[in-house]
Amino acid sequence: MAKRSTLFIRIVEGKNLPIKDITGSSDPYCIVRIDNEAIIRTATIWKTLSPFWGEEYNVHVPPSFHTVSLHVMDEDSLSRDDVIGKVSIRKEALTAKPQGLDCWMNLTEIDPDEEVQGEIHLQISLLGDGKVPRRLRCRVLEARDLAKKDRNGASDPFVRVRYNGKSQESVVVKKSCYPRWNESFEFELDDPLADSLLTVEVWDWDLVSKNDFLGKVLFSINRLQLAQQEEGWFHLGPDEPKHSQDEGTLGSLRLQLRLRDETVLPSSHYKPLTELLSQSVGTHLNGNWPDLIMLIDETTTSENRQEVANNLVKLFLGQGLIKEFLDMLFKLELEKTTEPNTLFRSNSLASKSMESFLKVAGMQYLHRLLGPTINRIFEDKKYVELDPNKVELKEAGCAGLHRVQTEADVIQQSSALLQSYLSELMAALLQSALYCPLLLCQAFQQLYRQVQARFPEPEYRKVKFIAVTSFLCLRFISPAIMSPKLFHLREKHADARTSRTLLLLAKAVQTVGNLDTLVCCSKEPWMVPLQPAIQQGISQLKDFITRLVFCQESEDLDLQTRMSLRCGSMEKEGFLFLHKTKDKCIPMTSPFKKYYVTLSKDLLSYSRAQHSKKSSFISLPKIRAVEKVEEKCFGSANVMQIISSEDSGQQETLYLDCKSVNELNQWLSALRKACSHNANTMSCYHPGIYKAERWSCCHQKEKTDPGCDKTRHGVTLQEWYDPLDPDLEAQLIYRHLSSVQSPMRDKYYELIKSLADVLTSLFRILQDLRDAHAAVEAKERLKYRNVFLELQT
Repeated sequence: MAKRSTLFIRIVEGKNLPIKDITGSSDPYCIVRIDNEAIIRTATIWKTLSPFWGEEYNVHVPPSFHTVSLHVMDEDSLSRDDVIGKVSIRKEALTAKPQGLDCWMNLTEIDPDEEVQGEIHLQISLLGDGKVPRRLRCRVLEARDLAKKDRNGASDPFVRVRYNGKSQESVVVKKSCYPRWNESFEFELDDPLADSLLTVEVWDWDLVSKNDFLGKVLFSINRLQLAQQEEGWFHLGPDEPKHSQDEGTLGSLRLQLRLRDETVLPSSHYKPLTELLSQSVGTHLNGNWPDLIMLIDETTTSENRQEVANNLVKLFLGQGLIKEFLDMLFKLELEKTTEPNTLFRSNSLASKSMESFLKVAGMQYLHRLLGPTINRIFEDKKYVELDPNKVELKEAGCAGLHRVQTEADVIQQSSALLQSYLSELMAALLQSALYCPLLLCQAFQQLYRQVQARFPEPEYRKVKFIAVTSFLCLRFISPAIMSPKLFHLREKHADARTSRTLLLLAKAVQTVGNLDTLVCCSKEPWMVPLQPAIQQGISQLKDFITRLVFCQESEDLDLQTRMSLRCGSMEKEGFLFLHKTKDKCIPMTSPFKKYYVTLSKDLLSYSRAQHSKKSSFISLPKIRAVEKVEEKCFGSANVMQIISSEDSGQQETLYLDCKSVNELNQWLSALRKACSHNANTMSCYHPGIYKAERWSCCHQKEKTDPGCDKTRHGVTLQEWYDPLDPDLEAQLIYRHLSSVQSPMRDKYYELIKSLADVLTSLFRILQDLRDAHAAVEAKERLKYRNVFLELQT
């Protein structure tokens, strides 16, 4: 049994942001924090006070988290980024609205006393003669993960213990976010029966300015009398919030947030549901009607259809039945379609499932296909415009030393450049038949053949091609061209000029996908100059589809080579800056060098060039921890460490410097999931580095010290390349089926009697799962009740 908390975040846009630059504008971006741990950084939107991001994330969060905060920053290239404001949402506010929040929220001023993080290890006890306590003792042991308040990337923490108007302070531990005090403080209890408070505060000592607040913990004396002693790690909380005069004047953010807590039962509980769904797909192979999937299709709504499609696609991928599932949905859709021109144009379960399947199974293929062309457009930064009503000659520049460009010159040059981009892309698409993933090929083959069988008439000869292109071009390639940041093709959004070029190219690809130049050119006649390239692209696209459907196996490649080209085994790859250390101390200068890093099924390898034959590697089973590194260690907040053990038992650490917090979390996610079943994983680690004969985080001098912070084996950010979690997908499908059980029962009476056995089995399985969840909840309540009784006694 496991608790899974997932937070959906969509950062839509901002408005009325304050001016931060001398240009009279700002360059805003957002940082998302879970309890002050940065997990997401959006792209920077340049020179605007009303930015639009439109970025979506599904974040795995610990069930015990307290706050989600979004900090809006202004990027500065010459100085430190300016803080504009923040939005904070408590977990209680998200839990109170299961349907999620979707609203504008005012930015507020950032109060340093609220920006706290970390935990403190305390032992608090009441001492005295007989049954009446006379003294209060607070032993302060250590703290971890404190907020960084000083320019050196650390703090100088000390503890202030307050009781009944009296206070005592610990020594100051210099330059550490993981201090160890091991000091005791005692107070006389004036009135043992009074319900007073013990306050433990952590401060950052400053020589010149006032001390910075790092957090506090409160304890009730009455509660202590019940337990006599409390010991453990306690989360530091913020001080009382202050009302700012700037509230409502810093602009606002449009956000969508939805928190989902799931109790995932052991796999055995979901086996009957998974088998029933698999049987429903299997009956289709024997010529029977897929009753259960048909009922799911009928009972999904526009609000939950995409989510249900995602869950079903991942479940059947895990069961090895994705081809059968998609084939069955194609059949259901074709049975309901009478007009071929509207085929797969609606947001049906079939369309949403195919769209989800392409993103799960085809994202690496998309990167290989579009990457070179997208990168070329970003590097060229040429002014491209075909619409005469939108041509701006001042943007186009001069044709030469003595002649200003005319509108005709701009359109002619733009047409030539767009034809070059389109030709390059379509040629790459034709060549991609060699490495298109096998699952994608099989899905397109099924779709093509089913449509051909449903509409065999000569006048519908193009429909089978359009069915494939409606997904491949209109729902996959074109959206990725228009928004490469959202498909992880680029780290940042395009500027206005590049964005217009991408939009025009995406329009051209959509026209190619429609297999008809006349319709587009009649609606937008300024697209006519692209007609030769579009016509050639249509021919190449048809050739590509024909190769996938009829020429699946190339004569010059054996099956094994083709499978390696198509499927591959890489989970993630890209250039990173690396430093490797064994027993050596870290030098003061930056030791990082650029390598091409590849994460495959069993290895993490790295070499100086992308296709270099010489490479070093780490066997994944030998990895003991994958963790972040403190910013002060290398002057970067995006460094991670991979701790592994060699055959000799010697420990080795590899440091990787990423470009952004998003890339950092993506690598953390991929590596932690790849090593999730490793034996001998570490329970604690050092977030700092060992130099000058001690650890920079906790100042321990023993290099073999086990560590001052606990390791986090969970995944921070869910990405498209994440491995499947079949139990979680089954739990999500169970929850959906439970919510539509009544509509399903009503539908049963309207349909044929053959559904009786299927629905009877389904309802019995759902009831068994409800009973299992109820038993888990009862067990949890009993555990908390026993803890409460122990405290009372």
